Amino acid sequence: MTTTSPTIADQVDTMHQQPAGQLPADVADVFHKEQRDLAAGGLPAGIASAGTAMPDGKLLDVHGGPTTLAEARAGKPAVVVFYRGAWCPYCNIALRTYQTQLLPELTSRGIALVALSPQTPDGSLSIQQTKELTFTVLSDPGNQIAGGLGILTAPSDAARQTQAKLGLDLTAVNADHTHGLPMPTVVIVDAAGTIRWIDVHPDYSTRTEPAEILDTLIALDRQ
Repeated sequence: MTTTSPTIADQVDTMHQQPAGQLPADVADVFHKEQRDLAAGGLPAGIASAGTAMPDGKLLDVHGGPTTLAEARAGKPAVVVFYRGAWCPYCNIALRTYQTQLLPELTSRGIALVALSPQTPDGSLSIQQTKELTFTVLSDPGNQIAGGLGILTAPSDAARQTQAKLGLDLTAVNADHTHGLPMPTVVIVDAAGTIRWIDVHPDYSTRTEPAEILDTLIALDRQ
């Protein structure tokens, strides 16, 4: 019998149905409204387009050492994933799915997988260890690359207040002590550092599926 790996969307639906994934109604309402508003707002103006150079910045590895995206790619093409932080359950599902469903195919193709977030290196190390990620996870202090791509956002005031009630303070989690976050995004970069494809998700409860990334890579190879 053939089995199909669950999509990220399927796993998110399962999380929402499980008791551990259900928030108090008043808390859930705030986040659901934020997600609806973000989806309704659509893509921000000025997002970087295919054919332009991938921005870079002064990044940090999981041990706090300085690096750059170019150094992390080491001359390879790459799939670059922008996520919000180890505190985000949607990010945890997405990154773990990329580990199991995407990384093996990328490795066989000689393509690097790199994940970026604005959190401190400690947060990057935590998510790498707890989710057993074997690909590169970096901190982008101040959302340098996310800002360069035009995908920078921040929680609404209501969401920020609700996060505080849950014990989450982004100014303590983010390396630059701000509330800035990237919209969940996947960018395919070629070996020369040029953007070949970019997929931005304003609603952070949705993500780019591994199958879509692989199909896009195949299509790009045919061009």
